[in-house]
Amino acid sequence: MKNLRYFAFGFVVTCSALFITTPSLFAKEEKAQTQQEKVNSRLEALAKFTKVIGITEKYYVDKLTIQELIDKSLKGLMENLDAHSAYLTASDFDNLKVQTDGEFGGLGITVGMRDGALTVIAPLEGTPADKAGLKAGDIILKINDKSTLNMTIDEAVSIMRGKVGTPIDLTIVRKGESKPLQVHIVRGVIKIDSVYDKNIGDDILYIRITSFDKKVVKGVKKAIKKAPWAKGIIIDLRNNPGGLLDQAVGTVDLFVDSGNIVSQKGRYKEDDKVYKATSSATITHMPLVVLVNGGSASASEIVSGALQDHKRAVLVGEKTFGKGSVQIVIPITKDEKEAIKLTIARYYLPSGRTIQAVGVTPDITVYPGEVKTHKDSFMLKEAELKQHLKKELEKVDGKKEQKESKKDKNDKKIITSEQLQKDLQLKEGVDIIKALIITQGAKK
Repeated sequence: MKNLRYFAFGFVVTCSALFITTPSLFAKEEKAQTQQEKVNSRLEALAKFTKVIGITEKYYVDKLTIQELIDKSLKGLMENLDAHSAYLTASDFDNLKVQTDGEFGGLGITVGMRDGALTVIAPLEGTPADKAGLKAGDIILKINDKSTLNMTIDEAVSIMRGKVGTPIDLTIVRKGESKPLQVHIVRGVIKIDSVYDKNIGDDILYIRITSFDKKVVKGVKKAIKKAPWAKGIIIDLRNNPGGLLDQAVGTVDLFVDSGNIVSQKGRYKEDDKVYKATSSATITHMPLVVLVNGGSASASEIVSGALQDHKRAVLVGEKTFGKGSVQIVIPITKDEKEAIKLTIARYYLPSGRTIQAVGVTPDITVYPGEVKTHKDSFMLKEAELKQHLKKELEKVDGKKEQKESKKDKNDKKIITSEQLQKDLQLKEGVDIIKALIITQGAKK
């Protein structure tokens, strides 16, 4: 009886428990069903993919190996995700390592995909591409005789890079030109001075940043510290294709002492990051103007956008490129010879706005060109004559050539009024910084 009673009690308790927990059991069953549906859907999709591969291998007009078919499938998959994700074969992966780790022969341009077209983001200053006249916004239609219409960025970069001294021909489409242009370029060693500075007048420091390599923050800090006379700063980010995120964050931190600089948000929480300004890194509160254009991308968009959101700088020029996504490279084979480059997150500026496909709009839009001025031909001739006579007088007085070369060297550190007249965007930036110096006063 005792055993029976015990069993009966146990049965009642079990039934009660079943009754009480029925809703959660139903939820578990529903969840298990959903999970099973996901598994079934996944298996069906993989079976469909395998079937297509098998049919193609068997019936396609050209004989292709299973490896070739898989490579083409992976390539198509990554290309259809976004313009920056890519499948990297062994040779592609090697090329990427060369590009990021070493010195290589190339043209000196950064390219991106805009509306499905291979587009020049920016030619790097002083490189073969820059000297050949390539401009931000140029669409590369052909590389040598090969069309770029179905070409990935990595394929294009791989073709354009090559042995120093070898030639390459690009067919480009440029806004305002009635027909495609042919550009002949000889590859060179790509080595760039990422930061250099000049003086404008007696109180304006001009800092040009060509790309965000590992020396940028140090270079900008050095330029500011050796110019105690400066009352305002112009930072030129035009045709700057970007670079290292930490250098972009560090550059903003030199001018902003608190708040967010940029945030990175992905699908998973572990991919989310927030980069903040610190007062200890800030070295100046001087008035600031930043020059941007369609060739300003990625890291330069983070810098200009963050300074704009913090109301720390006035942005002058044209709308930036709009590249605000984060890519990582993940090896996919045991020998780590093949990899995928995958977009895992997007950048967001302090205000929460995105850069991707939108870009940064300047506070004051100014298109490139020269300042139109009316010249008095008589006065010009008189000035030229005086300059000529002055040089002749120096010859008579026997001034040393060494002093002249020293003067020429100093002149290279100065942006003259004649140079300003040829650069409308910079001229506008100078006018604005002068007004800021007057209204805000000299700050350090």
